[in-house]
Amino acid sequence: MSEPTDIDNDDEEFAESTLIQAIENQIESENPPAAKATYNKLTLVGYEREDILNLMAHVLAVEIDAILEEDRPFNTEWYEAALRALPELPPEKQ
Repeated sequence: MSEPTDIDNDDEEFAESTLIQAIENQIESENPPAAKATYNKLTLVGYEREDILNLMAHVLAVEIDAILEEDRPFNTEWYEAALRALPELPPEKQ
């Protein structure tokens, strides 16, 4: 029988890979446009692909958490602004 921490780790890995896949889809489709622009900007200043995807996935995770906590629709304006602000991460919610 697996330990609860194993389940938590599996869930975290699944969530992370799902977020990364979502970011890759956004970059490829250029929707929102800030996704591709942010990826290009961070690449130009020397960030590795994996690091860029992790930063962008973090921003997406913050927005998803806010959606769930506040029971509201996706805030595209905030999301694009937060992407464009990378590598500075958005402030953590209090």
